[in-house]
Amino acid sequence: MSDAGERPDGRRSRWDEHKLERRALILDSAISVIEESPPDAEIHVQQIAERAGLGRPVLYRHFTDRADLDQAVQTRILDSLRARLSPQVVLAGTVDEIIVRIVSTYVEWAAEHPNLHRVAAQDFATTGRSSPFQSAVESVAGELFGLVSLGVDVLGIEVEDDDRAGLELLVAGIVGMAVSAVRGWLARPQQVPDATRFARLISDTVWYLIDGHTRVRGVTIDPDLPLEDLVEAAWTAPRT
Repeated sequence: MSDAGERPDGRRSRWDEHKLERRALILDSAISVIEESPPDAEIHVQQIAERAGLGRPVLYRHFTDRADLDQAVQTRILDSLRARLSPQVVLAGTVDEIIVRIVSTYVEWAAEHPNLHRVAAQDFATTGRSSPFQSAVESVAGELFGLVSLGVDVLGIEVEDDDRAGLELLVAGIVGMAVSAVRGWLARPQQVPDATRFARLISDTVWYLIDGHTRVRGVTIDPDLPLEDLVEAAWTAPRT
């Protein structure tokens, strides 16, 4: 009885694995078609099916409709961006290095994959619509807010609860600003300034906001000082 009961489970497991592999094949094929197509080209399901070596009916066994496929493609694209970006969201180096590291990683990825960025961000800031990109932006903003909050606590900067709540919104706004700037930059016939200079401009803008908010609270931060030295200076500074 036990052997007979195990066989259907084994077949089901193999079938589930096969479905996951085929779904991954379809998504990888969609990304390849997007990457290779001219900017703003309309991507047809038939192109994706042909790249995957499948018929349209087989493709739609794995996705309920075109919207479901598009959302899955966006999620797949953002997974690759998150894999590249998340390791950079850490308190390591100088304040300037931390900001530049995070911003440059995003700008460089977007420059390398402009079509993927366009597809993933096509619904960004659309009123009343939720999308994988919106969720990703909120997730990144949450990570950055956690990083900023940790930095505020480590440096001993006094921030009232209301200000901290507002800071969370400000961080989300900064992420949105960066996304909008990169979208506009990628939409240009030529990416001027180049990726390195553009990332530096965005990084400087982020720093100016941080510097302004810390100065009004009586704290001056040297952006080129290693973080451990900043922490030591903050803890040994005389308290008023």
